[in-house]
Amino acid sequence: MERMTVTEFEPGAARLAAGTQSGAGPRPDASGDAAEGSTRADDVTRRDAEAAVVTVRQESGIASMRVVRVVRETEDSVSIELTPDAAHSDRFGYRPGQFLTLRIPSDLTGSVSRCYSLSSAPHEDGPLKVTVKRTAEGYGSNWLCDNAVEGLELQVLPPAGLFTPSSLDEDLLLFGGGSGITPVLSILKAVLARGSGHVTLVYANQHENAVIFARELADLAVAHPDRLVVLHWLQSVQGLPSVEQLAALAKPWAAREVFTCGPAPFMSAVSAAMASLGADRTRVHSEKFVSLSGNPFETGSTTADPDAATDPGDNATARVELDGETHEITWPRRQTLLDVLLAEGIEAPYSCREGACSACVCRVVSGEVSMRRNEVLEEADLQEGYVLACQSVPVTDDVSVTYE
Repeated sequence: MERMTVTEFEPGAARLAAGTQSGAGPRPDASGDAAEGSTRADDVTRRDAEAAVVTVRQESGIASMRVVRVVRETEDSVSIELTPDAAHSDRFGYRPGQFLTLRIPSDLTGSVSRCYSLSSAPHEDGPLKVTVKRTAEGYGSNWLCDNAVEGLELQVLPPAGLFTPSSLDEDLLLFGGGSGITPVLSILKAVLARGSGHVTLVYANQHENAVIFARELADLAVAHPDRLVVLHWLQSVQGLPSVEQLAALAKPWAAREVFTCGPAPFMSAVSAAMASLGADRTRVHSEKFVSLSGNPFETGSTTADPDAATDPGDNATARVELDGETHEITWPRRQTLLDVLLAEGIEAPYSCREGACSACVCRVVSGEVSMRRNEVLEEADLQEGYVLACQSVPVTDDVSVTYE
């Protein structure tokens, strides 16, 4: 019988961790403060490339947001409401289930980057809200829980992520473990307010006092008795949920599309439970978190690859639709699409640059690419043509890509 814990989960901090924590208290790893740079290699000579060090920082992608309210949700979790400055407000439209990447100051490294899922929903038309649970060795969560106050300004990257339903009119089965409730709540609220779908939520926590959004969930259940079912699982009362127990809970709604967010063992158990019920694996979506070393807020540099463009025949051509404009660029086969776009001065979105956060996702319309690494896109995404620009290199001579 497989069992898992539903505690010690800092959503997004693992997804974009700038390093691991060690020592007596939480602290960022000094080795993780520099983001990878990118180089332009389509029109440089070997001699020039060997000497070139090109740094790229997506200044236009980084925005300033002000904390307008901090809400104590539980003893160890807070919700932080943020509004962008006027110059950047148009970049902060989002879909339910997406996340923000925050720059958190550090005396050791200058800063660390952390991603936190949005618990607000787009239709609410208010501040964007992230919810953070303090974890013992989580530098980002501890800093925010201790220092986030009204008036604080933070540097933030625009919303990103694919953990979002394609339709708000479809019936959904949602699983949340601990603070993994944050993107799940955003999806739940959006479906109830702007769609016609029915929603069942299975929410696992260590004990009753650890339940984030307990009152809000209760109020939503009362307001939508015919469309929302909320099932709480408390470890203090029921023990750790097994695969078999999760399957029994999910069985009445096994045909629905599934979204799950929480500790990795919890999500694995949910996936196993749904598989045992015969669920289509392409309809079971897990918000994945991977420990990374990059920090998009700090300037990094890299030396250009002297062999990247020595042979003109080793280039492809890319047509890229982004923000209503079409760009045609030369794409060296050894360079990722994101690196080439940034080197051309095209403001393509990105965050981690390590294939694990989906901020750079785009869709291949024609042609073929291969990805060096993929920690976030699922088989259903790949079948629809979605790829990560930070990991994609061309296979065919001509590739057309769109950012949707």
